[in-house]
Amino acid sequence: MHDPIVTQLSSLFLPLKLAAKFASSFHPSALPQQLQRNYARELLSWVFLPTMLAAIEGGTLSIIVGKAFFGQPGVTAGSLSLAIAWVTAAPNLANTTSFIWSALSRGRPKVAFISALQIATAILIGLIALLPRDGNGLLGICILAGLARATWTGVITVRTAVWRNNYPKADRAQIAGKMATVQALVLAAAGLLVGQVMDLSPRNYQLLFPLLALFGLLGNQIYSTVRLRGGKKLMHAERVSRAGTVGLNPTGMIHLLKADPLYAEFMGWMMLFGFGNLMLGPPIAYVLTQELHTNYLEGILVMSVIPLAVMPLAIPLWARLLDRCHVVEFRAVHGWAFVAASAFCTAATVFHSIWLFYLSGVAMGIGYAGGTLAWNLGHHDFAPAERDSDYMAVHVTLNGVRGLFAPMVAWALYEWLAPRGYSGIVMLICTFVNVIGVIGFIHMRRKIRKGLAAIV
Repeated sequence: MHDPIVTQLSSLFLPLKLAAKFASSFHPSALPQQLQRNYARELLSWVFLPTMLAAIEGGTLSIIVGKAFFGQPGVTAGSLSLAIAWVTAAPNLANTTSFIWSALSRGRPKVAFISALQIATAILIGLIALLPRDGNGLLGICILAGLARATWTGVITVRTAVWRNNYPKADRAQIAGKMATVQALVLAAAGLLVGQVMDLSPRNYQLLFPLLALFGLLGNQIYSTVRLRGGKKLMHAERVSRAGTVGLNPTGMIHLLKADPLYAEFMGWMMLFGFGNLMLGPPIAYVLTQELHTNYLEGILVMSVIPLAVMPLAIPLWARLLDRCHVVEFRAVHGWAFVAASAFCTAATVFHSIWLFYLSGVAMGIGYAGGTLAWNLGHHDFAPAERDSDYMAVHVTLNGVRGLFAPMVAWALYEWLAPRGYSGIVMLICTFVNVIGVIGFIHMRRKIRKGLAAIV
């Protein structure tokens, strides 16, 4: 017989044991010895680097812009709505610059190049503190945030070369997942801090942004000690090679899509599905700041903190599914998470419920978790090994295109419908577009399964 008191105590300590087991999985000793030093340095740097990104994370910055600049000199309702759409779009629009950074880093030391871009990002974020709360400051924050997102895109683009050389394929996905988890948790914690500090005074961004930038510089100092294995050999190979990337050549992108109709169809449905997702951000910020009049913390919880906090919990579940199926099959299931998020947003807007918006944040976090994995790995199911970067280039570029237009379309719809009391219809349109995208993935799934059955 088990002692009931001991059993009860064991059940109480179970969450602590699970938390300790989760934390210990991040320790360098969990990896082969030859990987531990670089992994430890890089992981520690990602404890600090994402802190500065909280300042320019699309959801967080849209709330700051929407509230801090509302009613300020030289800021009209139209210009404010357009600025919210722009800062929401900036992270995705910045993806179109990835090939610029890829070309500029060619034949250069990768860690030093990444370090320089991290410093540039921190400086641009710090400069936002100098902007006044007026029309000129609103324009300045849009410019500086856009430039900071572009330089950070360079960090993400070039970082893949470091991972490819420093970590073997068998460990790479595990390590990338840990980095993504740390980034999400730090961003969520930093988002909470930003919301609480901004609620004290809307001028606090002038103190907060330089502080966040300093954390980024601290992370940069740690990251700069990372060593790239085979760095000289890689630089020599890049200088000798004359191979270009399809992303710098629009004609090359068209040729690739014509040569692979299945991938072209997948990109078409991704364009529609992703368009609906990217339309959703600005209307949420408009409703939260202009209709529900939430404080900074409430708005940032919906737009950033809750989705980011949910991601680490959902990533392992989506990873198991993606390991077992084609990315089209994955999207046919995963897409419903974003449909649910859009539906919650529609209901929250109609009923003016902040709690329904919180539920939408949970659904969005589940969707982001799966989207992060499919974004980085999904094209592998289509691309030959020698054309992996070309297929990814097409995906990134098209994401940047929809990242430009989708928020602008949402802004135009909101400006047209909201004054008439129909802001809920904007959310409903986003939901409808998402549903059509998922139906497209389901149609493709049937086609792929028929093809596999024919081969067998």
